[in-house]
Amino acid sequence: MGQGTFVEYREGGTDCEAYVTWDSRSDARRPCVLLAHAWDGLNAPMREKAEELAALGYVCFALDVYGKGVRGGVADDNSRLMAPFMADRALLRRRLLAGFEAALRHPLVDADRVAIIGYCFGGLCALDLARSAVPGLKAAVSFHGVLKPPRLEPQEPISAKVLILHGWEDPTGPSPDVLAVARELTEAGADWQLHAHGHAMHAFTYPGLHNPQAGLQYHPAAARRSWAAMRTFLDEVFEPSPR
Repeated sequence: MGQGTFVEYREGGTDCEAYVTWDSRSDARRPCVLLAHAWDGLNAPMREKAEELAALGYVCFALDVYGKGVRGGVADDNSRLMAPFMADRALLRRRLLAGFEAALRHPLVDADRVAIIGYCFGGLCALDLARSAVPGLKAAVSFHGVLKPPRLEPQEPISAKVLILHGWEDPTGPSPDVLAVARELTEAGADWQLHAHGHAMHAFTYPGLHNPQAGLQYHPAAARRSWAAMRTFLDEVFEPSPR
């Protein structure tokens, strides 16, 4: 049984409001999965995804990148919300680091076992937190995320393990970007994996989505396989803490 609550934290002058949930049948410390939202913000679908992660035994800390009360429409064009963070990746990094630090303060979080996953824009967030080389982040998983690097400074070694779950027909991640991120992660010394799903487009995990002209299409097989791959990956990453 999940227990969800909203938790406020700050980045600079911005108030953020995460959604945090866990299985309340135990009060033991456990691994934490940060969940980075898609371009519409921390709306109901992301909170539902957080509950799925909590059911796997994690504390799920669903990040609020945009700020408290800043939400778009699930079916709308939310470019105006995402654009400032795409244009200023240093701002995005600061917002992600603030959420990471807030998650570590939760009393049920095992600070030695923290990972981040994200969808679409959130996939970029997951990769950018790994690129920040923040100590303590064990892993990052990108579901159909944007792949372009932030180009903020020479990349430090990436200690987090990285899993990229990519639709091969995703127009937001064309093959040159896929090859570029593979080179980037290799040069940064990361332990990385790339699962490319044939015939899958952008947002392939979103049930009911059908707009192939725009490159947006639910792909049930890719959705099922990518979720299974994430679970296997996190099981490996979250081997019992030595503490």
